[in-house]
Amino acid sequence: MSEARKLAAAIQLVVFDVDGVFTDGRLFLDSNGIETHKIFHVRDGYGVKRLLAAGIEVAIISGRDSAAVAARMAALGVRHVFQGRDDKLPVLEALLGKLGVAPEHTAFVGDDEPDIAPMKAVALAITVADGHPAVRAASHWVTQSGGGRGAVREVAEFLLASRSCD
Repeated sequence: MSEARKLAAAIQLVVFDVDGVFTDGRLFLDSNGIETHKIFHVRDGYGVKRLLAAGIEVAIISGRDSAAVAARMAALGVRHVFQGRDDKLPVLEALLGKLGVAPEHTAFVGDDEPDIAPMKAVALAITVADGHPAVRAASHWVTQSGGGRGAVREVAEFLLASRSCD
């Protein structure tokens, strides 16, 4: 069993970045600079629902604010949604304290440099196939799918399959 799979077997909480993980990272802005929409992959949503059904808590920490993210996460049943947070590590630490989950039982999925600090603070650091090279270097596991292209579902399947292998 790989080291990443061993770490994954103990995960109780998985925290995701949004832009570049749930989405492909592109921003759709109107002429006033207002974000007009985000595109989410339906299979990622099913992966989130499977994680929650299996008793794995799911959280979002994003650097940007988006009504679309709030609506999508509410529809999926994600209760821990933090947006507009450039410094993600303190948010992660507060969430761990609130939930009583140890870093050893936590995974963080990110794609860019602001995600490295929280990734280093947890047991299992994951990035998407098209994650920044520095993030890839800090990761225990890399998805085959890119952000917004089913990577979240891939993470869910990896975590759930790891539980059945322990």
